[in-house]
Amino acid sequence: MRNPIEKYTALVIQPHVKVAENRSDISENLDRLIRMIDFGVGYFWEVPVRLVVLPEYGLQGVTTPGKGEHGLDDFMKKAILADGPEVEALADKAKEYGLYLCAGGIIEQLPEFPDRWFNTVLILGPEGKIVLRYHKYHINPSLGLGTSPHDMWDAYTEAFGTDLKTLFPVVRTEIGNLGAMTCHDGATPEVSRALGFNGVEVLCHPTAMQEVEGVSEPWDFWMFTRRTRAHDNMCYLLGSNWGSVDYDYYPKAFCPGHSLMIDYTGMVMRYAPYPEEQVLAATIDIEALREHRTHINHNLWVDVRTEAFRNLYAQPIFPANQFPPGKPPRNLAEKMEGAYDSMRRIYDRGQFEMPFDKEGADPADVVRTRIENAQARGILRKD
Repeated sequence: MRNPIEKYTALVIQPHVKVAENRSDISENLDRLIRMIDFGVGYFWEVPVRLVVLPEYGLQGVTTPGKGEHGLDDFMKKAILADGPEVEALADKAKEYGLYLCAGGIIEQLPEFPDRWFNTVLILGPEGKIVLRYHKYHINPSLGLGTSPHDMWDAYTEAFGTDLKTLFPVVRTEIGNLGAMTCHDGATPEVSRALGFNGVEVLCHPTAMQEVEGVSEPWDFWMFTRRTRAHDNMCYLLGSNWGSVDYDYYPKAFCPGHSLMIDYTGMVMRYAPYPEEQVLAATIDIEALREHRTHINHNLWVDVRTEAFRNLYAQPIFPANQFPPGKPPRNLAEKMEGAYDSMRRIYDRGQFEMPFDKEGADPADVVRTRIENAQARGILRKD
């Protein structure tokens, strides 16, 4: 017989991030994150902190197209191992305070596939052990050089399996059922829906959401999509973004904060609408969530009628196995080549239609020409 889950405090950390060029830079980011955890746990002492969420790339930073774009070799120099000293330091902090720590999206090198890196979320438990590992699935090819499981589908699933519970894991703990998705995963409904199917109650959502992607009014894409993800799956969503950044090729407010904490009805509990460091805190009430889910009125799972929608994904869209073992993605332009096939498939089936001035053009050629022109101007890497 179980006991009720007591209310607890969750923290979302919104740090200053330095885009790392070396191990010393990683250590600097790590030290800052640890101090912010120390602050949050101490300040919100009355209802103990049991969960902390860090942002995507909070340890290592990330680069985008332009003069500052890093290639594969640059990223591999700052890739870390899940059993390395950086993760060990975070695990020690989780153990020190007896809490669960979502270590953000880290640039991880896997022993199984050492020629590339994955954008990995680790959740560390109060015993100092990894209790959940998730590899980012929906990676925007124009902004993310890491490998998605889908990029090497056959080899990845041979190593780790194809089960939905493996690809989108949820860990059942004494503070509720925890899951994670990363940044662009939240731009579409599929990943959060898979986590909802697997029973997620608290969705940890590390991100490096950029102002140019829509983080502020009047185009606050970040807010309205994440409220929708929480509402549709009747789960808490804890979204952590950078507060500010140091990188020669970025504005300081490149990822301008706006971290948020949303409840299981889609209501915003906490929000930091500015590009500065902050620690957000909110009370998590799992028993109230579970009570809410017993109601059938406007229950977003009870009302699902699956039969009519089975053909939506019967045919592939974005190509799988684009980067099998021995062929890791070298740069962003190479990753974007997958869009040739997906664009053509969408237009060929009549879902999209070309604008008048491109009537009859191959949609893949439209994308290819833009990429080649950017490379000719020195905006996208070729190597």
